[in-house]
Amino acid sequence: MRALSPRSKKLIATIALLIWLPLYALAAMRVGVAVLPEAGSFLTLVYYAVAGMGWILPVGLLLPWMYRQPERRR
Repeated sequence: MRALSPRSKKLIATIALLIWLPLYALAAMRVGVAVLPEAGSFLTLVYYAVAGMGWILPVGLLLPWMYRQPERRR
């Protein structure tokens, strides 16, 4: 099987990010609106702080894949 070129990986990762980030933001807002109206100010702050950083994990896994060079065959 042929490895993806760096250019193809960057295209795939860019498209994935353009889809992932808005969907994640909408989901985080929807959960916040559904769950937090009865919560106090501190719990609301904690939720949005955690949700605001939650997108970093998938992106942090995607970026190394995007920049990894294909292995050379011997």
